[in-house]
Amino acid sequence: MYGFILGEKKEQSQRFTEGGESVPVTLIKTSSCYLVDIKRPEKHGYFSLKLGFGATKNIKKPQEGELKKAGIKTPLHFFREIRLDRYKQNIEAIEENGKKGLKLGELKIFQGDELKATALFKKGDVVEVSGTSKGKGFQGVVKRHGFAGGPRTHGQSDRERAPGSIGQTTTPGRVYKGKRMAGHMGHKRVTVKGLTIIEVTDDGLCIGGLVPGSKRGLLEIRSSVK
Repeated sequence: MYGFILGEKKEQSQRFTEGGESVPVTLIKTSSCYLVDIKRPEKHGYFSLKLGFGATKNIKKPQEGELKKAGIKTPLHFFREIRLDRYKQNIEAIEENGKKGLKLGELKIFQGDELKATALFKKGDVVEVSGTSKGKGFQGVVKRHGFAGGPRTHGQSDRERAPGSIGQTTTPGRVYKGKRMAGHMGHKRVTVKGLTIIEVTDDGLCIGGLVPGSKRGLLEIRSSVK
């Protein structure tokens, strides 16, 4: 069965195996996550679902209308659309009593339902987690790309962390696009694959390994494709 849910990074910790080996883990809070909408190929051209997570006070009018249409009274502030094209063999779109829904094996969920981690995942499942990495501001080439820097001898007191030559003197006489240079580092979408679920509760997941972002960072958790 294919699982999907949104969550919030709580903390990084460690667990010990039966053999006494220390394993890094990440605790993720997954309540409250709701199924807001379902898009189908016959109408939108592709198969996806829209999830909402995290109660808030103020939301924009378009999101307020979406939640009202789905019958969700909790105002949510984190929305993500998850494409399901590659999982068609495991998921079936259904409709009962005028409500759109999904059938995942024996499980049925409908628009407006709250998603529980225990219904979608189990211990030992392999998942991939996407989030926004920590922003590190403007950084030089040594920190950003792992450059070695220049020599510390022969009077080069100001070249230790310099990038060195970046172009040519004649043709083409310019710097190529994509040249590794100093610049903004971090704060990008990062996906970590091949993580194993250590523990599942109604309120969250304990995943073996580390995931992108800082505490309270918003995450997408999806089952990996075999």
